[in-house]
Amino acid sequence: MLDHTHAPTAQSWVDGADGHPDFPVQNLPMGVFRHDGGAPRIGVAIGEQVLDVQAAVELGLLDGLDPVARQALSARRLNDWMALPGPTRKAVRHALFALLDAAHPGRARHEAHAARLLHPQAQCELLLPADVGDYTDFYAGIHHASHVGKLFRPNNPLMPNYKHVPIAYHGRASSICASDTPVRRPRGQVRIAAGVDTPAFRPSAQLDFELELAIWIGPGNALGEPVPLELAAGHIAGYGLLNDWSARDIQAWEYQPLGPFQGKNFASTVSPWIVTSEALAPFRRAAMARGDADPELLPYLRDARDAASGGLEIALQAWLSTPLMRERAQAPRQLSASDARHLYWTPAQMVAQHTLGGCNLRPGDLLGSGTISTPDDSGHGSLLELTHGGTQPITLPSGETRLFLEAGDEVTLTAHCSREGFQRIGFGASRARIID
Repeated sequence: MLDHTHAPTAQSWVDGADGHPDFPVQNLPMGVFRHDGGAPRIGVAIGEQVLDVQAAVELGLLDGLDPVARQALSARRLNDWMALPGPTRKAVRHALFALLDAAHPGRARHEAHAARLLHPQAQCELLLPADVGDYTDFYAGIHHASHVGKLFRPNNPLMPNYKHVPIAYHGRASSICASDTPVRRPRGQVRIAAGVDTPAFRPSAQLDFELELAIWIGPGNALGEPVPLELAAGHIAGYGLLNDWSARDIQAWEYQPLGPFQGKNFASTVSPWIVTSEALAPFRRAAMARGDADPELLPYLRDARDAASGGLEIALQAWLSTPLMRERAQAPRQLSASDARHLYWTPAQMVAQHTLGGCNLRPGDLLGSGTISTPDDSGHGSLLELTHGGTQPITLPSGETRLFLEAGDEVTLTAHCSREGFQRIGFGASRARIID
């Protein structure tokens, strides 16, 4: 729901926040940071600064909030904030907006504490925003599913169940990594050659990225109590970026009959800032339109409000930088430009499906959207698609070519939302470098 915190004319007293491409006062994404070797603290990105939320609590600047909310904001991770009911999280957003609003009557008092409240982002270590108890990766990017399906099943790219049910697999929560954590190339069993059913043990030669949205669960549900679709959006605290690294050669050998295992369990990189569901209110859109030939959904996956506004308009990009490009001071090469509107299933449908059988979700659980690609070649969300299964190399500004990722390659995912009549907001970056 839109309110005064989305007003495009709103300004902040923090230098550099107004018009910032990612973090104006209309955004206020939540994260966890460490400054000067101190303990982890909850922060909010504002311009190029981090607002120390715990300091704001200690200074009495958030005394209007419920005591439970103030306690949650003084924690070392965002799980307690995620667990707050939607109206309480909205009250937190309003209180933080008031603290940073240039037009607020208490501005002089707020600004007087700037030295304690604000830290340059460049001087902060940005940490995992939450303790991730469970991680599930969906496969909701229909164009990625179609492109990959055509590589291996030209006559049947989408499996019969794809348009009936949101597909997912359970990933490994322990290897969720904060942005800028190096990713070590995995080793495992791979086929000696195509068509040969004999494996060898060696480092993956087909290391890939995947461009995904991170969907952070807010209030959970009790075991055995499914979340109906009409309530599912209220169980999402916010969104970020997710790079679900994949070792394609390991995955190809192991995935039948149970799906991905070591080809995907070695690392998944998330962006540090959680853009709240409330901040994204101006950028809601209708769910992806279904064709006349698409099957009618079962009743539990149908809801008029979700169909009208359960989708998201988020522009996503993937970038690649190699050691040689950095040595030559060459800018990263954009690999992909996609959009969350290409998700076949809405985030709320994913939550409803996940809990349908009684599975309990908990605050801080992470859902991946699945790789988000465009229908054409401009927005392939993985190298598997960009190189047509590793057969057509891409050329970089340095003259180098790539089929898959090599040592020292750095992949950065970025995203932003923009719509006429509203301030642009961004997600920061999910970034990691490959080491052998």
